[in-house]
Amino acid sequence: MRQNPPGYTGTVTPEELSSAVSACLQDAVTAGELTVADGVDLPQARVERPKNREHGDWATTVAMQVAKKVGRPPRDVAQILSQHLCGVPGVKAVDIAGPGFLNITLDAAAAGELAQSVVEQGRAFGTGQTLAGTTINLEFVSANPTGPIHLGGTRWAAVGDSLARVLQAQGADVVREYYFNDHGNQIDRFARSLLARARGEAAPEDGYGGQYISDIAQEVLALHPDALEAEDPQEVFRAAGVELMFSQIKSSLHEFGVDFDVFFHEDSLFQGGQVETLLEQLRSSDSLYFEDGAWWLRSTEHGDDKDRVVIKSDGNAAYIAGDIAYFKNKRDRGADLCIYMLGADHHGYVARLKAAAAALGDSPEAVEVLIGQMVNLVKDGTAVRMSKRAGTVVTMEDLVEVVGVDAARYSLTRYSVDSNIDIDLDVLTKRSNENPVFYVQYAHARTCAVARNAEAAGVRRLDEAGAPQFDAALLEHPREADLLAALGQYPSVVAQAAEFREPHRVARHLEALAGAYHRWYDACRVTPQGDGEVELVHHTRLWLNDAVRQVLANGLDLLGVSAPERM
Repeated sequence: MRQNPPGYTGTVTPEELSSAVSACLQDAVTAGELTVADGVDLPQARVERPKNREHGDWATTVAMQVAKKVGRPPRDVAQILSQHLCGVPGVKAVDIAGPGFLNITLDAAAAGELAQSVVEQGRAFGTGQTLAGTTINLEFVSANPTGPIHLGGTRWAAVGDSLARVLQAQGADVVREYYFNDHGNQIDRFARSLLARARGEAAPEDGYGGQYISDIAQEVLALHPDALEAEDPQEVFRAAGVELMFSQIKSSLHEFGVDFDVFFHEDSLFQGGQVETLLEQLRSSDSLYFEDGAWWLRSTEHGDDKDRVVIKSDGNAAYIAGDIAYFKNKRDRGADLCIYMLGADHHGYVARLKAAAAALGDSPEAVEVLIGQMVNLVKDGTAVRMSKRAGTVVTMEDLVEVVGVDAARYSLTRYSVDSNIDIDLDVLTKRSNENPVFYVQYAHARTCAVARNAEAAGVRRLDEAGAPQFDAALLEHPREADLLAALGQYPSVVAQAAEFREPHRVARHLEALAGAYHRWYDACRVTPQGDGEVELVHHTRLWLNDAVRQVLANGLDLLGVSAPERM
């Protein structure tokens, strides 16, 4: 009988229990109870929380997953595995249901050990090493330096920074990168708009409006009083205006809690000759072909809907040439994986960027593209569509001014990026459970208040000698079982958020954890009532309270949201 399966430490997190189930499956094969053909790999077992708690603490479908591979009916496999699982420390009972479900019930002591483990691991709880040794270049926001960051860019700022934190929590080395599109027609339009405003003229028909254009035009004049008399005034406004806008964008992002490791200028690819060098290289490769006076990329071979012009008939580089050069630059800087976070109108870039990788003889798997959908602000039931500053769109500053950084970041990150979202400003300004960020932050503040009250009442995690005052078996209330289960699920939630590039999973789990904590708070006391005597159960519950505080703090940090101690 196995006493300590590999990867199993006795605290019974879902990951450790999954490892125990996988070890039991391997034991059954080693013992000849199950037979696997050569070259057939068995899947890693996974346990999940059953919807009906009467079915146990955890459930797994591994018996049904491996039945065909071992040539046995699922219930036969389940019966064999249940015998092995009953010998795992901390497993109280194993039941077989339906076609081969394994329902696992833990003893209270094994489940309760998690509370002490979480506190002792501290900030490390929930982290992993699945991405250790991987360098990820994560490019997000990347707005043109022609105006303030709008809501779509604000969403990417919140989601991108949270995704970077989640990937780092799994051991990845993440480079946060901002790509400045400072090469092309939009910059020309921006410069003409600034010049027109400085001259007191209306903006060009294709130009930019909004108060910020007037503000920047005046700042350029303050820096360069003779700008309007210069030989090329538009160039003066271009250079100074882009730099001023660039500086404002950086400042806005920093105040939003988002800082980048690299600010990469598109123009540097052209000025430095990287695009021209790459075009010469591609001309001699089979990735391009010449037709109708232009050079085309064979992008349809990699899932694109049409081949793309790389070198136009006039000899100038098309936009995709810069994309290819930029990808190569990232790889040359050591990126194992390049993740691009792009707006809703960039679906065509998925195949295009993978084709760019293939054109270089690189793996398309080194490219991932995430497409974000639209964000709408709603106030008093009506969409908010105008910014006082930008004039045409709602900006990051508009949102932060109304709800603050924490609520803005949390609300933008708690949804899957492939869904359109409506942000209700009335909800986000409420100090009530209806406001999700308040609900989670209040749970953290409540754990801190409980800890302060416990200190005043003489409830301590450690005795005077520094030894833990903890008996996991005392955590036997149903609300405690629910709370421990939510704590135990946190590491797998973070791992899945990294695997699927979905940091919203963390936010949703924190809300579930906060709910479990609030219900536990109503049912179980950490401090004795009245003049009651402090008992071991109170010390033990303080461990559980502080475990919740730690996980809430860890999760909020992954979202770039503060964990207040008082509210």
